[in-house]
Amino acid sequence: METFVVAGGCFWCLDAVYRTLEGVQDVVSGYTGGTVPNPSYEEVCTGTTGQAEAVAVTFDPAVIPAEVILDVFFTLHDPRQLNRQGNDVGTQYRSAMFYDGDEQKQLFEAALERATDLWDGGIVTTLEPLGEFYRAEEYHQDFFAKNPGQGYCMAVAVPKVNKVRKAYAKYIKAA
Repeated sequence: METFVVAGGCFWCLDAVYRTLEGVQDVVSGYTGGTVPNPSYEEVCTGTTGQAEAVAVTFDPAVIPAEVILDVFFTLHDPRQLNRQGNDVGTQYRSAMFYDGDEQKQLFEAALERATDLWDGGIVTTLEPLGEFYRAEEYHQDFFAKNPGQGYCMAVAVPKVNKVRKAYAKYIKAA
């Protein structure tokens, strides 16, 4: 198993998309990249902790290639928006990849190169060393499945899930 930690706006959308993929064993929503230890959601929302809303995606590379996990990341959010995704604004919503060692850093750099072609440049996604990852509160875990009719999920998460389902159909779990 391999685990990648990525941040691309609200973690609810990242979580919802990655849970649909074959070979993904676990997705944990949490916070990383900041200076405040074990922050609460409310603290992270202030934008003063330095923490990003992120997901730790654990997957089996024999089932789904690492490159697909990373390409999905660049498909499901706009990596050209600095410290925001749509109406979610602040450093906690930054586009970032948190690498754990040189091998991951190289994989992430290659994914950034591929994304530059996909998005025609202008990518602001940062590569940051993975520090402490703090699990978010339980109500954030698998939020989309628990709250499918919630307004944000309907307006923001559903289109992202559908976009990835279309682009990566062969990796989508059977219903």
